[in-house]
This record gives sequence, C-alpha cells and structure tokens, in this order.
Amino acid sequence: MKILVDPRTALLAGVIAISSASILIRWSAAPPLAVVAHRLVYASAVMAAASAGGLRSLSSLTRRGRVLLLASGLVLALHFGSWVYSLYLTSVAASTVIVTSSSIFSAVLSWVLLGEPPSLREVAGILTAMAGVVLIAWGHSGGDGLLGDLLALVGAVAMALHMILGRRLRRVLPVGPYMAAVSGVAGLSLLAVSLSLGDPLLYPAREHLIFLALALGPSCLGHTAYNYALKRLRAYAVGAATMGEPLGASILAALLLGEVPSLQTAVGGIIIALGVYAVLGARGAA
Repeated sequence: MKILVDPRTALLAGVIAISSASILIRWSAAPPLAVVAHRLVYASAVMAAASAGGLRSLSSLTRRGRVLLLASGLVLALHFGSWVYSLYLTSVAASTVIVTSSSIFSAVLSWVLLGEPPSLREVAGILTAMAGVVLIAWGHSGGDGLLGDLLALVGAVAMALHMILGRRLRRVLPVGPYMAAVSGVAGLSLLAVSLSLGDPLLYPAREHLIFLALALGPSCLGHTAYNYALKRLRAYAVGAATMGEPLGASILAALLLGEVPSLQTAVGGIIIALGVYAVLGARGAA
C-alpha cells in the first residue's frame, strides 16, 4: 500500500534536512569536489538499495527519456560543483540565499520548456528576487566574495534546469529510482573531475562519516522530498519553497561556525524571500 504524503509537508522536511549541508561541507577537510562526489555516490547507493524493486522502471525509458535522465544528472553535478566551491569563497548565508533563488530561473524555464507562462505576480516576484541577488553581490564587489556569489548563481541556474528535467521524468519514474540514477550520474561525473584534478580517492573514517551524513540527510531525505513534490507541484513552486534553507543554514552557521551574516546580506535575503514568496503564492499547485 502506498503512503501518500502532502507535497508541502515533504517540502518542509526537505528544507530542514538540506539546511545542514553547508555546515557539514565546511567541517570536511576533503577537497570541495571530492566532498560532493562522495556524497552523491553514497546517496545513489542508498537510494538504489532502498528502491531496488523499482529499478526496473529505468529500463522502460525511451531513448529520449534516457537522454533527459543523463542531462538531469549532469546539471545536478554542475549545481553541486559550483555551489560547493562558492561556500569556500563567500559566506554561508550569501551562498545559500543565492543558490536557492533557483525558482526565479525555474519560472522562466518552465515557460520556455514546459509551456507554463508566469503570471504578472510571478514576474514581479522574479524581478524582486533578482534585485535581492544583485544587492548581495554588490556587497562583494571584488575578490573572492564576488566570485563565490557568481558560482552560487551558476548553481541556482543549474538547479532550475534539474527541476525542469525532473518534472518531466517524474511523470514516468518513481522518485527512488530517479534519485538513484541522477545522483549516480552526478556523483561519478564529479568524482572523475575530482580525480583528474589530483584529489585523492581515499579519506580517513571521519571524512566518510561526513560524506554519509550528507548523503542520508540533505540528499536522501532532502532532495528526495523535493523530487517527490515535483510530481504534484510546479517546478518553480518547489524551487521557491527551498528559500527556507538559507534561514536554517544561516542560524547553524552563526551557532557552529561563528559566521554572522552582514546587514546587506540579510536585507538581500529578505528581498529574495519576498520575491520567491510571490512566485510560490501566485500558483503553487500543478
């Protein structure tokens, strides 16, 4: 018997789980790409084991579906690769606020790729959120901070593409096999890049505990909850809900890393939150 969970409840659980990701990544002593590569490979293995009975659904995909699945995994790799580097160049608050503004790009891509045009309220929300992103980046007008903000922005666009592709694929694939497949593609891709850069393959037990914590919490619980909701909500509604992550991540960063957001970052975050709230509230259900 299938247990149906309200998609908004699933989103809330996902936001709580994912809020810990940036803190766990900062705690790791491994190179950035190695951290996310191992996280995704672990997550893929866990999801594959948990949904072993449904993996046969992957073999029923058409050729076009397999191409979309590969593309979804690759853009997920781009999202994680760019975002994890941003965490080492800018503040946790700025990085998470910008990367979770993906809903503003999801709205545009939903219009172009899925034929779901945004309403006037949604357009206003997109422009408001973009103003918040610009305000945060303006506070890092030079040096590593600005580069970190730009990498977080690349991560936001990549996540928007992942959401769009996921909305199409989730119509024909259960969430478990889908997450196992895309996490595997993303993880192996990043692992190949990491090794090509000279990063080691083996790490101490402490690092693997961090990798496993990232896999079980933010990936298996968090991103699975998001993809579960994708089957029932619009892609940009799911993206908008992720704006709860910066609040949780900023609180954890202040408590555990002693990293308090600047006033400009806080104001920019509030502006972005207002913008994505407008997008989410305008038309959330599919």
